[in-house]
Amino acid sequence: MYTNAITLDLPHAKALTRVKDALSVQGFGILSEIDVRATFETKLGTAVAESLGDYIILGACNPHLASRGLAADPSLGALLPCNVVVRRSPESTHTTVEAIDPQTMVQLTDNEHVAAVATDADTRLRAALEALTATAGSDNDNDNDNDNDRR
Repeated sequence: MYTNAITLDLPHAKALTRVKDALSVQGFGILSEIDVRATFETKLGTAVAESLGDYIILGACNPHLASRGLAADPSLGALLPCNVVVRRSPESTHTTVEAIDPQTMVQLTDNEHVAAVATDADTRLRAALEALTATAGSDNDNDNDNDNDRR
């Protein structure tokens, strides 16, 4: 598999906020935020967007790791930033969070320095996902109110 995934019992908007916070703790900033649903609505129509549900792709970057990786292999930039998807289909009561498995990059190069950076990135991304699962149930407010989370 090329991603590490978790499922959260949270509305999409709350999960998205939590994901950004967990990534920040691990040193990742958000370089890009792509709202695939909004793009589909603009380009393909409301029905296609609604069938997809909420779907955000975050371009997460840890500058220290990116610097090390690009120094080891400048072509690595084509594989950056680390994508993290926060998605929820219309019929779901859970939000899925998927982060790229940085070891995927290692499969494309035999550079040992890239492997070391990928291992560090993998450790940090997994820690962010683990933190999310540990705190997902900590809210006492009504996280199951899905109607407020839909556009």
